[in-house]
Amino acid sequence: MEIEFFFLVVAVSAGITFFLRALPFLAFRGERKMPEKLIYLGKILPSAIMAVLIVYCLKETGSDFSHTGIANFLAVAVVAVSYKWKHNTFLSILLGTAVNMILIQVI
Repeated sequence: MEIEFFFLVVAVSAGITFFLRALPFLAFRGERKMPEKLIYLGKILPSAIMAVLIVYCLKETGSDFSHTGIANFLAVAVVAVSYKWKHNTFLSILLGTAVNMILIQVI
C-alpha cells in the first residue's frame, strides 16, 4: 500500500510540474505575443537572481573572513566575470560554486 501511494504522489507531482512548465508555451502559441512586461522580466530577472545569490553568499563572510570570506569573494568575482563574458547564468553559478568549494578546501 505504501509503495503505491509513493508512486501516486510522484506521478501527481510530475504531472503538475510538467503542466506548469508547459503553461507559458500553451498560453503564447501561434499569433499571440507575450506582453511587454513579461519580456522585460525575462531580460531583468537573470541579473536580479544573480544579485540575490551574491548577497546570500556574502551575508556571513564577516564571521570567518580568513577562511570562507576570501573564498566567497573570489567566487563572486568568478561569477561576475564569467557572467559578463558569456551571459550564461548556469555556467556562472557552476563556476562560482566550483571555485568556492575548491577554495574552502584549500584555504
